[in-house]
Amino acid sequence: MATRRAFLAGLAAASLPRVSWAEVGSPACLAAGKLGDEFVLHGLSAVGESLFEIGLPARGHAAAAHPTEALAVAFARRPGTFALVLDCLTGKTRHQLTPPEGRQFNGHGAFSVDGALLMTSEVVAETSAGRVGLWETAGFTRIGEWDSHGIGPHEIRRLADGRIVVANGGIETDPNDRTKLNIDTMRPNLTLLSAEGVLLDQVELNAEFHQNSIRHLALHGEGVAFAMQWEGDKTEAVAQLGLWVPGQAAQLCPPPDTEAFAMKGYAGSIAVSRDGDLIALTSAPAGVVMLFDGAGEWLATHQRADASGVAALATGLRVTDGQGGVWNYGRDGLVRLTRNATQWDNHLISLT
Repeated sequence: MATRRAFLAGLAAASLPRVSWAEVGSPACLAAGKLGDEFVLHGLSAVGESLFEIGLPARGHAAAAHPTEALAVAFARRPGTFALVLDCLTGKTRHQLTPPEGRQFNGHGAFSVDGALLMTSEVVAETSAGRVGLWETAGFTRIGEWDSHGIGPHEIRRLADGRIVVANGGIETDPNDRTKLNIDTMRPNLTLLSAEGVLLDQVELNAEFHQNSIRHLALHGEGVAFAMQWEGDKTEAVAQLGLWVPGQAAQLCPPPDTEAFAMKGYAGSIAVSRDGDLIALTSAPAGVVMLFDGAGEWLATHQRADASGVAALATGLRVTDGQGGVWNYGRDGLVRLTRNATQWDNHLISLT
């Protein structure tokens, strides 16, 4: 039952002017980064120009953009104890979200189709059991949670029809220092939930790939493309890209043997072009961006130091790096569009 405080907060939030993304310059994407000694979140144009910059209290990871209002939720790097609801017109923090006692944010979140609900990736701190936190967005009040049906969920993505895909990474971590505790027994999975949080489908990788932690997601046709991080023997060549359509088995997409170790077993971000013809993975530790076609066939590997975020815009794929570069990316490789003083962090979140 809603409390009187939550009810009043909702009324107050409803009375605030609703500002659209067009009123803040129609940013194409959001990106967190570091500027000098400060941490910031930017709204970027399609060519990488900063349209607004908002300070963060600590290092950010990913962000979630409200579907219509100029509100962004910036998530702390996992394991996180804050998520900030930012007014992108004024730069002010409207709300600071704190997970319930014994919970930690895990770096990602997503809004419902109508924007009335924010869903946050979370873990039970002591066990890393996965949860999807639920927040109504009139006043950003916590209203409940769903089971993610796995250990260590990371990214969650909403499909067009409102269903939710959760990347359960499978890694149990120490709640204080992030030490990995269950590498030998980890079992990552992809979980499909209804818009009401009901388990609809779930898939695990074959047993020999149980140490391939499923981390990040991009919408792809009727399902998702997913990026993985290999926690097993580093002398083994294992795919970092996979494809999944609910109701089917997951498909792993290894590159040729000559490219097998190019990403050092680590895919940090993933994006699928709007036409579905290209899939891009970044690897900051390896300093590469890898390109596949829409069926998961390798096309090319391109060198880019500290390649971090990647996003699909209406005008093509964009890549960011830790030196402040914003790049157009495609079959012809990387073409720099701009360079910013901000050192870009892990992700680039598309708004278009």
